Amino acid sequence: MDKNILLIAVHAALQAGARIMNVYTDPNSDFEIERKADNSPLTIADRKAHEIIAETLAATPYPVLSEEGKKFPFENRKDWNELWVVDPLDGTKEFIKRNGEFTVNIAYVKNGVPEAGVIYIPVKKELYLADTTFGAYKLANIDKTEDHDTLDELIARGTRLPHAEKRDAFVIVASRSHLSQETVDFIEEMKKEHEKVETLSSGSSLKLCLIAEGKADVYPRFAPTMEWDTAAGHAIIRAAGKEVYQAGKTEPLQYNKEDLLNPWFIAR
Repeated sequence: MDKNILLIAVHAALQAGARIMNVYTDPNSDFEIERKADNSPLTIADRKAHEIIAETLAATPYPVLSEEGKKFPFENRKDWNELWVVDPLDGTKEFIKRNGEFTVNIAYVKNGVPEAGVIYIPVKKELYLADTTFGAYKLANIDKTEDHDTLDELIARGTRLPHAEKRDAFVIVASRSHLSQETVDFIEEMKKEHEKVETLSSGSSLKLCLIAEGKADVYPRFAPTMEWDTAAGHAIIRAAGKEVYQAGKTEPLQYNKEDLLNPWFIAR
């Protein structure tokens, strides 16, 4: 996509991260936790992050499909050939636990395929930035950009993904909060195929980032996720030369579907 437009998404993610951290580090904040219809938690940080992302991305030509935004019926969305798919605060449970494993996710989707993505980890000040045309990168120690920064300058400061990882084990990444029986069974099957198997646990979209980085070999997800949970990480994985497949199939996950619930998947 246009690098100037993707730079706007980077600005949106960093600004959302700043608003999240204002809440996260406030000793007097109770996070104003509410429960959504599916009983998942919603905090004031989710709402503040959504507001700044929606406001910033309004400068681009594309509509925004956000977890915390207006729910557009498929009749309206079906003609959105290009759009942003956003999770303003992915890992709200991890945020409430104060373990730092939460992210800001922004993906650019074209014709159902995630072509570019930004994932920001506010606590670590780490930014993942990717486009299928120029690859995936990770930037450290970033919490804002200067007015003169271009996307190329940010890329030049980053590390190209995947890294060359030297390890003697086959590494499986699994959810910290959602470990289903099917995932346990998958891990046992991998132990039959590989001499040494290790598992990594992580929250939010960080699991997808571990695959993109090359720190893990496979991420099986046999539990519910929504499109905004995976779109940005999927874009980063694709730009790193990997893929997120529907479980048991050779087709990748698709986006802006009528039903925004993802099928089970395997990232590798």
